[in-house]
Amino acid sequence: MIEKRSFSKIQLFCLIALRVVIGWYFLYEGLSKFFTPGWTSYGYLMDSQGLFAGLFKSMGQNQALMPFIDAVNIYGLILIGLFLILGLFEKLGYIGAIALLTLYYLSHPASLNATYLLPPEGSYLWINKNIVMLCSVFVLMAFPTAKRIGFDRIIFKNKKA
Repeated sequence: MIEKRSFSKIQLFCLIALRVVIGWYFLYEGLSKFFTPGWTSYGYLMDSQGLFAGLFKSMGQNQALMPFIDAVNIYGLILIGLFLILGLFEKLGYIGAIALLTLYYLSHPASLNATYLLPPEGSYLWINKNIVMLCSVFVLMAFPTAKRIGFDRIIFKNKKA
C-alpha cells in the first residue's frame, strides 16, 4: 500500500528534487573516489580534529583496517546515492547517509579552534555542509517520497507501509 500522506504537487516535486540532489552528491562523491587511483581516506582520518580525533587517527594508523574503511566509504557513498536517486530502499539510504554524515562531522567538526590541512570552503562555526545535509536527510526521512515516486513504489505496492 502506498503511503497515505498527501502532498501537493509542488511539495512532492520539492521533496523528490531534494532527495535526488542529495543522492547525486553521494553518488558522485563515491564514484570520484572509486575512479581515483590509490584513493584512501587516510589523510582525512589523520587530519581529524575535535573530541573524537584520537579515534579517527587510530583508525587511520591501523593499516589492516584501512582497506575496509575505504571500501565502506566508497561503496557506501555509491549505494546511498543510488538508493536516494532511484527511490530504492529509501529508509536504508537515509540511515546510511545519516551514519556517514555524522562520522564526517565528528571527524572534522566546524570549530573556531580547528585548523585543517585543506581549508574549508567557507568560514564555519558549528554548522557546516555536513550538518546542513544531515538536517536535510532528516527532513526527507520525515516526509518519505519513494513509495510515491521511486522503485519502492513497485517493490512495496502490495505491502502495508
